[in-house]
Amino acid sequence: MKAVKNVVILGSTGSIGINTLKIIDRFPNRFKVVALTAYHNIQLLKEQIDKYAPSHVAVGSSGIDYLRNRINGQRTRVLDVTTEITQIVTLPSVDIVIIGMRGSVALEPFLVALQNGKTVAPANKEAIVVAGDLIIREAKKYNAKIIPIDSEQSAIFQCIEGRPRSELQKVYLTASGGVLQDVPRAAFDRLSVKRILQHPRWKMGKKITVDSASLMNKGFEIIEAKWLFELNIDDIEVVIHPEAIIHSMVGFKDGTILAQLGVTDMRLPIQYALTYPQRWESGLPQVNFFDLKQLTFRRPNLKKFPSLALAIYTARKGGTLPCVLNAADEEAVEAFLNKRISFSGIYKVVEKVVLKHKIKENPMLKDIQATDQWAREETKRLVFN
Repeated sequence: MKAVKNVVILGSTGSIGINTLKIIDRFPNRFKVVALTAYHNIQLLKEQIDKYAPSHVAVGSSGIDYLRNRINGQRTRVLDVTTEITQIVTLPSVDIVIIGMRGSVALEPFLVALQNGKTVAPANKEAIVVAGDLIIREAKKYNAKIIPIDSEQSAIFQCIEGRPRSELQKVYLTASGGVLQDVPRAAFDRLSVKRILQHPRWKMGKKITVDSASLMNKGFEIIEAKWLFELNIDDIEVVIHPEAIIHSMVGFKDGTILAQLGVTDMRLPIQYALTYPQRWESGLPQVNFFDLKQLTFRRPNLKKFPSLALAIYTARKGGTLPCVLNAADEEAVEAFLNKRISFSGIYKVVEKVVLKHKIKENPMLKDIQATDQWAREETKRLVFN
């Protein structure tokens, strides 16, 4: 490992970005913040610029002039995040790109970073969901490494490290179950948006919290794991584990199962991505087994949570269909958060869009972009009509 690792954080004002900077604060002599990006939280971004003095930042158009008038322009160059973000991930000095930005907009910088041989550490799962085949092909072509930050994918990554894929038999994706596990399905639509956003274990953004409640998020992780670890869908099983202590497990052909356990804190997988292949002291506690009353496991109820079943169906079909699933879900969840549709309406709308789509196999980037646009327009048509 180099004495100093140069880091880019895409989405530095979100929870992943903030936690990444907390880790960097613990090791100021081992990491250098080269670039930061954000869309709307301009004031926090300015505070980060003042503290970390990155050479580049990218921000939404409304914040460009604001920052240029308030920071040292000779020290930090301000770019437009919607049109110039790829300039940041291609900087020669960059060692690792942390993707904390949400949504499919992360796809282009993800691909460009790989094409420039950078290590990419995605907390964003959408890019891999919509273009997993393309992403893995580019990573192999340019000898670029992907180290997942998403806690479940990080757990799998750690459990299979150094083992040939031929030895794997089953991957177990654990899910806390979200806020609705013990709520009857008939009562879902009586709960407020505020209540749906009260995740029992993790503090996350609104969109991913809604997806956690519907288990759509776990469906996305099935698609993500398929590509990251070159798995068949039948080799991936979802396990509801409300305590969220085991972050995922890997079963091998000899009957051994390895599990990664840890406290529910995203700094653990983020730090591992930053320090890989080493493990450094984190300042976080280990699991205290004597404080645990129990570890419980359940099968997911696909009738109660049909979004998970729809995601599994989509994963099997492949092609452009996962892109449709992601885009339709983004638009439908946004409509739910804005109180235009009910919680149950998210699934109903997404299912209609998924079943209407004509799948294109082995899509290229232009196919994915066209599919994404079609799915969003179709979803909005269903929401507003």
